[in-house]
Amino acid sequence: MKSTKRTLSFLFILLLAVLACSTSTPVAVPTQSIQIDLDTIVAQTAAAAMTQTALVGPSSSETFTPEIPFTVTNTATETPTATLFFTATMEVPMISVSISTNCRSGPGKVYDYRSALLVGVTAEIFAREATGKYWYIRDPEAADEQYCWVWGEYATIVGNTNILPIYTPPPTPTATMTPVVTNTPVNTATKKTPAGSFVVSYNNTDTCSPNWWTDFRLRNNGSISFDSFKISIKDMSNGAAVFEKSSNVFTDLAGCSTLSEKDTLDPADILLFSGPAFSYDPAGHKLRILLILCTGNNQKGTCMKQNFDVQL
Repeated sequence: MKSTKRTLSFLFILLLAVLACSTSTPVAVPTQSIQIDLDTIVAQTAAAAMTQTALVGPSSSETFTPEIPFTVTNTATETPTATLFFTATMEVPMISVSISTNCRSGPGKVYDYRSALLVGVTAEIFAREATGKYWYIRDPEAADEQYCWVWGEYATIVGNTNILPIYTPPPTPTATMTPVVTNTPVNTATKKTPAGSFVVSYNNTDTCSPNWWTDFRLRNNGSISFDSFKISIKDMSNGAAVFEKSSNVFTDLAGCSTLSEKDTLDPADILLFSGPAFSYDPAGHKLRILLILCTGNNQKGTCMKQNFDVQL
């Protein structure tokens, strides 16, 4: 554009010079011809300028940025979602006791004694009885996998007992009472043989810390009643120590509680009663027992006795 301006300026100066020279000697110049020539010069000059611009190209001050396709890049990194699996951990029910408790073949004192769950020992519970009073555990004293029922009176249970199955108790055992010595009736008044007899057998061992004792099953299969008794137990495995008990009441103890009491053993009656207390656990010992029943209080009247041995 600057070059074009300089060219036009030069042409106008040249034209003015020609006109100045012609003032002294007027020359007739056709106006139309001058105008045509001037237009032609201007047009040629403009065309030349446009051709020069096209050859040179765009001004160096102009910057052309090529068009780049726009691409969206997702810079976020996809993190896989962890799937959480929750596994319910069922706490295994365990039992311990504050007072050493017998473990039996069934849920009740009528079942045979198996062993004992001692204070400080913890056992796993495998089932429960419908009333919730007895628990089915692994026999704590057995070397192999044997099971027994323990009373929950003095028990502490840890764990979820709702997951435990409910076991139907086994049939009540039929007592087989085979005394070693047949009743020997003694009438301290008339020396006559009374019309009565009884059968006694070992039932189980029970405890209320720190004492232990044996419970007996007693049946009056005669025709007279008994109002008192005396029992003597000799521990043949512990230096023949002797333990005795006399009473006018037949008392059945269950742990530290009294389960039942009866003043008189009438004909056909069956009951459980507890013997004298040991200061130790007699489990595994051999006991020699002498039981005397009398028709009067304080071991008076007609009395009958029976001897038998028990291996615990």
